[in-house]
Amino acid sequence: MHQNLLAYINQHAASPLTNDEEALIVAAFRPKKLRKKQYFLEEGYVCKYVGFIVKGAMRQYSVDDKGVEHIVHLYIENYWASDRESAVMLTPTRYNIDAWEDTELLVATVADMLDLIEKVPSFGQMTRLMDQRSFIVSQRRLNSTISNSAEKRYEEFADNHPQFIQRFPQHLIASFLGITKETLSRIRKQASK
Repeated sequence: MHQNLLAYINQHAASPLTNDEEALIVAAFRPKKLRKKQYFLEEGYVCKYVGFIVKGAMRQYSVDDKGVEHIVHLYIENYWASDRESAVMLTPTRYNIDAWEDTELLVATVADMLDLIEKVPSFGQMTRLMDQRSFIVSQRRLNSTISNSAEKRYEEFADNHPQFIQRFPQHLIASFLGITKETLSRIRKQASK
């Protein structure tokens, strides 16, 4: 199970991990299994863990005053699940993160993550690269949401995340894109013609 994580780190770092560094990482990350719909993080709690998905799919969402879910992130294998704002600020999260499918994760505490960043240069490099990519993706998503039509947003989503279309139902994808499931259904019908 840890091999997936070690391969991911080596893929995203300038230099390969040493045996000692691998041992530190394996010691910090514990296997965890979630059943479908089981929470990894619940609204109102402080986020103390970071999860690396080995197998399965998860979602991060908020629920508004009317009980409507708003998808913030969708996660599959080789994605990281956490709420950075809650973890950094030590404030209760406004989000839920749960398993959309039965999911296997490797979980580390936020404190262990910070320790690894200090002790393992490749882990620090991988973390910085993740942060940069996350910022770029967030910025592009914000720009797309305020600038593009629903059709264009779905087209970009389908081009950039074709695997998500197979793994998540239409109503979750619609919520992620900030459109109704009826609008998404119409867009998909038009695209198939």
